Amino acid sequence: MPIVASWLAEATARGDQPNPNAMTLATIDADGTPSARVVLCKGLEPGPGYVVFYTNYEGRKGRALTANARASVVFHWDHQDRQVRIEGRVTRSPASESDAYFATRPWESKIGAWASAQSEPIASRAALLERVERTMARFGLEARTLQAGDRSVRVPRPAHWGGWRLWAARVELWVGGPGRVHDRAAWTRTLTGEGDEGYAGGAWSSTRLSP
Repeated sequence: MPIVASWLAEATARGDQPNPNAMTLATIDADGTPSARVVLCKGLEPGPGYVVFYTNYEGRKGRALTANARASVVFHWDHQDRQVRIEGRVTRSPASESDAYFATRPWESKIGAWASAQSEPIASRAALLERVERTMARFGLEARTLQAGDRSVRVPRPAHWGGWRLWAARVELWVGGPGRVHDRAAWTRTLTGEGDEGYAGGAWSSTRLSP
């Protein structure tokens, strides 16, 4: 995990990709259907070994993670020929952590989190924008008086929105090589449950993998 953190920091510093913290998140729905989408890594803690992302708890991925608390993510940095795969179990982030992150978001994103019934059908784009306007009115906001991206506007975090922690049980690092003779290695550990907010990880074991 310290290597993952250093790779992410390097990709961020280089600026080759607009969202170096983008990662593909794969989940399994309650009926066994797999689903994947791109989310943003908003935290990486090498010590305990987890990554953090935020979403609507009631959207498709939120429902999938609630029904089957396992997931995997993939980071891929084309410009550096590097890839990271992390598999493990998920828990919701502590409410205080979600509150703190939500407070840093631009007001538009705060309103969007309230206005969108994520993954649910909606009649039209106009209907969605109407929901946004109603939500702004609910919190006494008028767009013409606000600056775009202002993070000082006080809108509380909705209970249906917050963070997830993916606790790594398996980490695979990949580095591209000539002739597709890539460099691959995997690390695994056993996770022991510690309530709803986290896991304790056992000792890591590692092995190289054929490309």
